[in-house]
Amino acid sequence: MTPQSKAAKLPREFYLRPDVLTVSKDLLGKLLVVPGAKGERVSGKIVEVEAYRGPEDRASHAYGGRRTKRTETMYGAGGVAYVYFVYGMYYQFNVVSNVADVPHAILVRALEPVEGIEIMRTRRHSHPDHNLTNGPGKLCIAMGIDRQLNGADLSGDRVWLEDFEKVSPRRIARGPRIGIDYAQEWIDKPWRFWIRDNRFVSRSVKSAVKGQTSSAAP
Repeated sequence: MTPQSKAAKLPREFYLRPDVLTVSKDLLGKLLVVPGAKGERVSGKIVEVEAYRGPEDRASHAYGGRRTKRTETMYGAGGVAYVYFVYGMYYQFNVVSNVADVPHAILVRALEPVEGIEIMRTRRHSHPDHNLTNGPGKLCIAMGIDRQLNGADLSGDRVWLEDFEKVSPRRIARGPRIGIDYAQEWIDKPWRFWIRDNRFVSRSVKSAVKGQTSSAAP
């Protein structure tokens, strides 16, 4: 499947919706685009995400209404990028949703490469294609995402999302989020969503594939 020529960027209304879980599932199949140094398109289809629901969510950077220099981006109106540095090694790319002062965010955990694959291979030092973008840190390297994109308008020209592939509810699996052992009763919330049987999902999903459930499950 190839991108439509001059596909429209997602409208602001897409991001301003109040239910971060709905927005998260709707991001699956969307195309994340970051122009290269010469203006060429580097893009990937979103195949795995995690939802974080603001002050009530112990796994969220904004839990308890925490506002810091880093988290301030989360408190803006939906439709901007939230990019932060972790483990002293990797950047992570998130989509901010909901209205201003409601700090919801969605971590993009994995992409399926679509455009600019040679650029991705160079940035990732010729890793196998299935390993280019199958993790949040990996995809940021492959896509050229760093802290300079923190707060970037997703309706602008530095990074944006487009419609690409419609993913039916039956193709969406869900499970617990990764690496949030500190989140107490929120650890087991099934707020990670991915496209079933997609070979570009992260290793953590593949290891837990037997536990997949439909996104429509209670």
